[in-house]
Amino acid sequence: MEHDQTSPDRDGVNRRGFLECMAWAGAGVIWTVSGGVLSSRAFGDQRAPRGDFNFVQISDSHIGFAKPPNTDVTATLQVAVDQINALDNRPELLVHTGDLTHLAKPEEFDTVAEVLKGVRTGKVLYVPGEHDFDSDDNQLYLDRYGKGTKGTGWHSLDYKGVHFVGLVNVANAKAGSPMGGLGQLGVEQLNWLKKDLAGLAASTPVVVFAHVPLWTVYEKWGWGTQDAAQALSLLKRFGSVTVLNGHIHQVMQKVEGKVTFHTARSTAFPQSEPGKGTPGPMRDVPADRLRGVLGLTTVAYVERQGRLAIADPTLE
Repeated sequence: MEHDQTSPDRDGVNRRGFLECMAWAGAGVIWTVSGGVLSSRAFGDQRAPRGDFNFVQISDSHIGFAKPPNTDVTATLQVAVDQINALDNRPELLVHTGDLTHLAKPEEFDTVAEVLKGVRTGKVLYVPGEHDFDSDDNQLYLDRYGKGTKGTGWHSLDYKGVHFVGLVNVANAKAGSPMGGLGQLGVEQLNWLKKDLAGLAASTPVVVFAHVPLWTVYEKWGWGTQDAAQALSLLKRFGSVTVLNGHIHQVMQKVEGKVTFHTARSTAFPQSEPGKGTPGPMRDVPADRLRGVLGLTTVAYVERQGRLAIADPTLE
């Protein structure tokens, strides 16, 4: 059935109005890496920061979701891709921090692949969210996005002096149960991480990305990782550590010693602030607020400066 783009949905927001807000708001974050320092800024300003290189974080595209406040999540993911491609200083990597899909269906994974093949970055890095796990040990995700990874999808990459580590902390989570238990890395993955980091100099900037935050944002809603402390202890010796996550669909940042924690907005829908209301999609978001609750993250890297700088543009 064709969707009427001019008539309002039940929440009072029509599709055209929503996409107009998305065009203002931005759907990801650009990161600039300069001398080991990561800085970020939100999308919307097409002047990406200058550095040794830039990369972009997007998260929680939830392809397959089709309810208020967003009945066309494919379109808003495409907005994010269009904004990435419009940046004057093109990012070299795209990091997707999970929940690519909403129900881990083959056609949903196919749609993600179709949209993201249009992004003009050199490489796309993925980790799964709990919504990407199927009933067959994450096999659908691994077949499409997990080539060369370990276990349920963890992996690492060295790129222009920065060590990227993708972790999986959702293997025991249940999609559709936002108040489920905390995320978990597990012994096998932690042992792998110890070996992966062992040969790196302490001066190496490290970017860790996973779906669920590696700090406890709100335990009651499962917004944290129960064995994160063990992973963070392995990162203590490094002078610059940036940890990127999704899952909570809003920007939160915390600095603890030499570690900067950063969670990204969703390209699909916002969630409530921790402890306010209930977890899950906020269905009553007015059209004039949507632009401020969806977004992306960009990072730029410049060698010799020591840490990374982070910015959080919205689709605004």
